[in-house]
Amino acid sequence: MIVLNSIKKNRDFVRVYQNGKSYANKYLIMYVYGNNLEENRFGITVSKKVGNSVVRHRVTRLIRESIRLNLDQFEKGFDIVIVARSTAKNRKFFAIESALLHLGKLHHILV
Repeated sequence: MIVLNSIKKNRDFVRVYQNGKSYANKYLIMYVYGNNLEENRFGITVSKKVGNSVVRHRVTRLIRESIRLNLDQFEKGFDIVIVARSTAKNRKFFAIESALLHLGKLHHILV
C-alpha cells in the first residue's frame, strides 16, 4: 500500500498559498511550491461550498486516489495543495484524474 505524505500544518498550507504558483481548470486549483525534500507532500482542500460532508469526503477520496495512481509521474521535491471547486462535486473519477494531470502538465511537474 502506498502512503501519501500529506501537508497537515496550517503554516505549511499558508506557505504554499502565499509563495507557490497556482493554475486552475474547471474542477481543481493546484498550488505548487518547492520543499527541498526528496519527496512530494500533498494537501487536499474541499470547502463547504462543494457540498455536505458526504460529498466533500467523496471528492477528497477521488482526488487522493488520482494522486495515488499517478504518484510516479510527479517530479519529486514539491509541496502540492489541491483545492476542489464546487463543479467537482458530481464528477466521476476519470474527470477528476484528468483535471489533476492537466494541472500537473501546466506546472511542468509531470515526468
